[in-house]
Amino acid sequence: MREKLLRVGTTYIPVTDVGCASEWYIYKLGAQLSYQDQDKAILNLANQSMFLVKSPENQSANFIDCYGEEQFSLTFEVDGIAELEALHKDFIENEITVGEIEDRGHPGRNFIFFDLDGNKFDVWSELSPAFKEKVIK
Repeated sequence: MREKLLRVGTTYIPVTDVGCASEWYIYKLGAQLSYQDQDKAILNLANQSMFLVKSPENQSANFIDCYGEEQFSLTFEVDGIAELEALHKDFIENEITVGEIEDRGHPGRNFIFFDLDGNKFDVWSELSPAFKEKVIK
């Protein structure tokens, strides 16, 4: 059966201050700004659009799993453990709140990081083979 959904095009992230948040994503993560007004910013990051949407305080894209643990809703990928370690170091040097590099019992390694509003994200050292084949040549 052929896939019906081909890719994730846009991710929406709640933020309290669109201007501060967009600057953080641009300067800390290397996002590119496409559009911004007082209610939202549209950024290009990791081959998709990220909408930073003005939201009330204490909103986040995180959720609580069945064990009561806060989970991230988005995993970014890098190409290999060396790239993961370099990014982890860079995030620490740029004062981004990060977790330790973890072995979660599957191929590769991961770490988590947080944006200004407490949105929790994951980074994985295993770049998708399909993405490599289609995009990285």
